[in-house]
Amino acid sequence: MIFWIILGILLLLYLLPLGIRFIYSSEGCRIWLLAGPVPIRVYPKNKRAKKPEKGAIKADKPRKKTAPKKPKEEKKTGGSLKDFLPFVDIARKLLYGIFRKHRIRRLEIKMLLAGDDPCDLAVNYGRAWAATGNLIPLLEEHFIIKKRDVQIACDFTAEETVIYVRADITILLGRLITLAAVHGFHGFREYLKLLKKRKGE
Repeated sequence: MIFWIILGILLLLYLLPLGIRFIYSSEGCRIWLLAGPVPIRVYPKNKRAKKPEKGAIKADKPRKKTAPKKPKEEKKTGGSLKDFLPFVDIARKLLYGIFRKHRIRRLEIKMLLAGDDPCDLAVNYGRAWAATGNLIPLLEEHFIIKKRDVQIACDFTAEETVIYVRADITILLGRLITLAAVHGFHGFREYLKLLKKRKGE
């Protein structure tokens, strides 16, 4: 009896739906674990505030009544497209490991093409839309995309082509563990390369 109870609990845990939110922007890669409606930041971890040293005397300051601050909207600025390409290759290999359709609740791709030559920029603009047009059907073979927002624009004054990507993916816990074990090493290696490059800059 106990065996079947434990087996049932393990089966429920294996089939537990969880989610991952991946965002690539000018801040680099950020990953959240979506446990229902609650996002839990996984990478990079939030820095904890330093605790006051023991014995330190806190000065009493008069409290001022301030109006509640409105939450600032996140600026969706893109990061380097060159640094993002290795993650595209990892994602491509990851897709081949998924045999059942999962759900992408939200997909955002926003690319800003840079260039001072109108002809070259027009060619790159067409290529970007062609690549996106090939990517979306590939994703739809493996995922059910509920909400998507794809935008490509040109900027003659920008110095570098940038891209902003966000994907909220719902997946089973058991399959998530399997895929993380197979592809986690390659992703972690690319993270280290990106961090090393940013420290060098």
